Amino acid sequence: MRNTARWAATLGLTATALCGPLTGAALAEPAAAASSLYAPSALVLTLGHGENATTVTPERAVTLTCAPTSSGTHPAAAQACAELRAVHGDFDALGAGPDALCTREYNPVVVTVDGVWRGKRVSYERTFANECVKSSYGTSVFAF
Repeated sequence: MRNTARWAATLGLTATALCGPLTGAALAEPAAAASSLYAPSALVLTLGHGENATTVTPERAVTLTCAPTSSGTHPAAAQACAELRAVHGDFDALGAGPDALCTREYNPVVVTVDGVWRGKRVSYERTFANECVKSSYGTSVFAF
């Protein structure tokens, strides 16, 4: 049942993130609309404590829209979008910072990402050993 609630929340937030920027687009003139076409980049990021996303109830969720502009409920949307653009949307390429010093405490944190990056469907899940390790990866992307 938890997984169903997670998917329902994710789909609702994804729909909001994708359709939100489109409101009012029907009123634009055709020439203006054609010049502002872009591949959508709208993501829903969730965080919860546990081993994996199927056993974890998300504790926090944020939206992140990177095209045409950076927006969403992510606290550092502009920085997060810049980091994702730098790695071409590859979440695995977001590595730990060189100054990251974390304890070896095991208190797993699961981060999931669902949505669209530059027009392509994205589904990502990563389990970090603890909150410190999570915060050291892609500093702005996973900092919510």
